[in-house]
Amino acid sequence: MKILKQLLYSLLIIFVICVFLLVTPRIWSALNPGKPPVGYHFTIPGYVAVGIGLEKLINMNPEIPTDIEEIKDIEYKNINGKSLQLDIYRPKNRIKPLPLLVFIHGGGWRSGKRSDYMVYTVAFAKKGYMTATVSYRLLKDAPYPACAEDITDAVQWFYRNGEKYGYNTDKIALIGGSAGAHLALLAAYEWKKPNETIDSIAKVESRHRIKAVVDIYGPIDLTTEYAQHQSLVTSFMAHPYKENPELYREASPINYVDKSDPPTMILHGTSDDLVPISQSDMLKAKLDTVGVPNVYYKVPLWPHAMDVVQRVNDFSQVKMNDFFTKYLK
Repeated sequence: MKILKQLLYSLLIIFVICVFLLVTPRIWSALNPGKPPVGYHFTIPGYVAVGIGLEKLINMNPEIPTDIEEIKDIEYKNINGKSLQLDIYRPKNRIKPLPLLVFIHGGGWRSGKRSDYMVYTVAFAKKGYMTATVSYRLLKDAPYPACAEDITDAVQWFYRNGEKYGYNTDKIALIGGSAGAHLALLAAYEWKKPNETIDSIAKVESRHRIKAVVDIYGPIDLTTEYAQHQSLVTSFMAHPYKENPELYREASPINYVDKSDPPTMILHGTSDDLVPISQSDMLKAKLDTVGVPNVYYKVPLWPHAMDVVQRVNDFSQVKMNDFFTKYLK
């Protein structure tokens, strides 16, 4: 009987602890509106919170409102017979060229699709922006630098087609998550294709530049210890670090940061064990050193891909909208 009581007491303590872990993040956020939402740190409590309805996941396929026009499957590039396409979302009642937000999906450079970011493209089109989402070559098609070349080419396409689609080519922002953030930063910080001369792109770049960039938990420095042994990174690079360290340096956005770069917003969960938050810490420090305007939100106790949770996504959209209002409108 005594053993049974001890067991029941232990189970009660475990139950109380579990309830505390699950409920505390929501209580804290309710008491601190406007602050970054607190997460669960451990994977299992996060899944449980979703399972019992404490947290909601975003709708990956939101309905397109009647006042938003969707233009799908626009080819911006064809390479070796592979068509690379983008989708555009624009308000039907626009009366002047709008700022353009270009979203770049993640997936470890090996998976994902442009429709993954419809939660953002539709929401920001409703807010009065023109939005777009872009496909690029994945690892099964080619390793680095293929996808970086594709996003760079997509940016050049956007610079050339503003009048046709009704957006302002002088007010373009790039937004990416994870691998997509890596590609967005490379393009925004003016990564150049290997062996490409300045003269070959000077005409376009002399007229236009990216005006803002949002990095959502993206890898920044592929030469760090974490990246050298991360299988997603080494597969993407197609060479071990020791075999070609310069290639890893070339693919690292932090090496392109200078004072002329666009204002940058960073969002990163502190419990991210896929892309350590130290990556974003490094970017923040470098941007501060060279004087690039930036804002950095550390989102407490959330893992990688945190913005699939509605509460985090809502916070991210509010802060992104503030950022775009300041630098694009």
